[in-house]
Amino acid sequence: MIRSYLFTPAHESRFTDRAHQRGADAVLLDLEDSVPLAQKARARDMLPGVVAQLSEQLAEQGAQLVIRVNRDLANCVADLQAACRAGVSAIMLPKVSGPDHIRLIDEFLSSCEREAGLEERQISLIALIETPGALQQVAEIARASMRLTALAIGTEDFSTECGFAPTPDNLFAPCQQIILAAHAAGIEAIGLPGSIAEVQDIAHYTQTVQRAKSMGFDGVLCIHPKQVAVVNDCFAISEAERDQAQRIVNAYQTALAQNCGAILLDGKMIDPPVVARAQAVLATVCRQKSRA
Repeated sequence: MIRSYLFTPAHESRFTDRAHQRGADAVLLDLEDSVPLAQKARARDMLPGVVAQLSEQLAEQGAQLVIRVNRDLANCVADLQAACRAGVSAIMLPKVSGPDHIRLIDEFLSSCEREAGLEERQISLIALIETPGALQQVAEIARASMRLTALAIGTEDFSTECGFAPTPDNLFAPCQQIILAAHAAGIEAIGLPGSIAEVQDIAHYTQTVQRAKSMGFDGVLCIHPKQVAVVNDCFAISEAERDQAQRIVNAYQTALAQNCGAILLDGKMIDPPVVARAQAVLATVCRQKSRA
């Protein structure tokens, strides 16, 4: 599970050269919003060198490299062709319009993989939900392709499209829809119920990230290195959480040995769904240890 995705302008060497030092679980090279129109061709031309160097650096840390492409057809096609190379784990597709959009990109990406000599579906897709129209189709989008590994909400664009501010009250329901659709499809949900632009008020940002974790998000998009440490800390499993999960699993195994299907632990009922959550916590601990 990836906790933190750090947006990094693909055309700025001063950012790409240090991206691997920021502690993010995934560096998200951006070809879209952070790259001016006049620099988009240059950003694509730089990709081979940037990907070769950065993917190797990230692999040493157990981190991943993701690339966000542009939405408009001409730039999207050129971006996919440039981004389809060894070392890239996933493509983030912005402003997804519906399931057919995902299927079309999936088909084209397969042809790009063949031309690049890569295995089919070596590169996964992340769908960025940024419009109310896409939200209405989010369950279908989540199941549109075997290549799709996550849904993400673009809170700034989504809020603008809806005509409201990116506050927890306004974004809770859309975020919950995305989380439910993602988890029903067996993929991850990325985002937070608030603005991703908060960089100065870290205490407020931390509260928003904690709310994201509590409501079921698996990771968060970050636009500044300051946010990465907050996200990683909030989504890390504490020692108390780990110990409690282990107690639950141990108690349930003891109960099964005694032919009991449910028991009381600390005054709370322990049954299969509770045990499954505890096992998920322990699995996450193992994954985080493997990256340490």
